[in-house]
Amino acid sequence: MATRDSLIRVTDLKKYYNMGAIKALDGVTVDIHEGDVMAVIGPSGSGKSTFLRSLNLLEEPTGGAIVFDGIDITKKKYQNEQGRMVKLDIDKLRQKIGMVFQHFNLFPHMTILENMILAPMKVKGLTRAEAEKKALELLDRVGLKDRAGAYPIQLSGGQKQRVAIVRALAMEPEVMLFDEPTSALDPEMVGEVLDVMKELAHEGMTMVVVTHEMGFAREVGNRVLFMADGKLLEQGSPEEIFGNPQNPRLKDFLAKVL
Repeated sequence: MATRDSLIRVTDLKKYYNMGAIKALDGVTVDIHEGDVMAVIGPSGSGKSTFLRSLNLLEEPTGGAIVFDGIDITKKKYQNEQGRMVKLDIDKLRQKIGMVFQHFNLFPHMTILENMILAPMKVKGLTRAEAEKKALELLDRVGLKDRAGAYPIQLSGGQKQRVAIVRALAMEPEVMLFDEPTSALDPEMVGEVLDVMKELAHEGMTMVVVTHEMGFAREVGNRVLFMADGKLLEQGSPEEIFGNPQNPRLKDFLAKVL
């Protein structure tokens, strides 16, 4: 099983397109520790989202290893504790890894409550009463319990993204992945979503966040990764990355965004 040192261990991760002509990921190696709030920054097209989506196999890597809970999830089969080779159950794996996308991905024909209870009932086998109780507690936590009967179209972008976050939390994941969760929002709605993420961070949730919000990376992240051209060029604490950058590409990037 994963230790506190390495909830997810990524080694030499590669993702190539067009027979290797496009190297979206080109040998990324990093350990994600339990309780990390890891902010992934870098210019557009640097491989940040590809890296994030590889962690739960929404992107299938070309090469390298991703070891999660002691299992290399890039392999179709793994050896269980009894020594038998068993097939990787990708759906079971994804229950442990919550994902929040840029564009909410709520089902428009379902109420907020129905969106919340669907996966816990279908995947985790909760009764409707159990799923609704949990969903309402989570909605209450982000100030949206009174919107449980509304449809996504009736919510603001910030409200939809808060729902998307607690919908992922309803599955009780071990780690949460955020793919630019605020980039589709109006500026005045960004804060309400970041506040929910800050609260999660303070509670010890392991999070990997691809973000353009340098303030969030600096204030909430305990580790920052800088990516460019599919490579991980520098990593360190926010103080190191923002206060004393070493890589010329990082220096150039920060000069443009800060």
